[in-house]
Amino acid sequence: MNNGDWITQLFWLFVIFSMMSPYFQQQALYAARSRKMAEMEKKRKSRVITLIHRQEAISMLGIPLARYIDIDDSEQVLRAIRMTDKNVPIDLILHTPGGLVLAAEQIAEALKRHPAKVTVFVPHYAMSGGTLIALGADEIVMDENAVLGPVDPQLGNKPAASIVKVLEMKDVKDVDDETLILADVSKKALKQVKETVVGLLKGTVPDDRVEDVATTLSQGTWTHDYPIDVAQARGFGLPVSTEMPQEVYELMDLYPQPRGNKPSVQYIPMPHQREVNGKGK
Repeated sequence: MNNGDWITQLFWLFVIFSMMSPYFQQQALYAARSRKMAEMEKKRKSRVITLIHRQEAISMLGIPLARYIDIDDSEQVLRAIRMTDKNVPIDLILHTPGGLVLAAEQIAEALKRHPAKVTVFVPHYAMSGGTLIALGADEIVMDENAVLGPVDPQLGNKPAASIVKVLEMKDVKDVDDETLILADVSKKALKQVKETVVGLLKGTVPDDRVEDVATTLSQGTWTHDYPIDVAQARGFGLPVSTEMPQEVYELMDLYPQPRGNKPSVQYIPMPHQREVNGKGK
């Protein structure tokens, strides 16, 4: 075999390896996640489920795909809940911008019906449908800097509450038919979501506060991206704790953003302590 043949074979081996490398890296990441989840399950004697949405490079070509709560998510979570004995607690790690109301409601209602304790962990944020899911838990464990969000329904890219507001600001004769139809659908959506939130809050929030909290969260009190921090969530009467297990943070590290772009945040990943007289404090 001459040198040209060797070079050709090495070239094709390099091409094949380059194409398969992302696949093997992804499989190694899946295995690491499973090990960390098993470690947490053993420690807490629970079923651990993750619902984490990032832009992950999941194809062999490394194309990032935006993620949100969808019907496939609800099917998978409901299947995991069905496979969990009624006496086994459920720990759900939640990191999501939200998604389909139907899917989020299905997950929240299934968690609410589970007889054993359900804990939702929010290490960074759980907005919109993510907050709806968190309301189905017996306990919400948030990082001290994590946030939840309003659960008011959106029609396309428009808040339902704002569409209804149009009818209060203009005479009906001055409103076009399409807006009138949207307003009618918006009223129904607001009513339906509030009823769902009321059902989820019963048993976790004091009875005399359920109606007010449900109204505040679901009826367009704020913009849809308004951050509800730990103090405000506790002020609503939600069962919020900040005792976040270290395993949750370690698991989140195994859901990296796709590589390829220059990072906008960089630091030396080591704990830092202030030095006093040359010694760590």
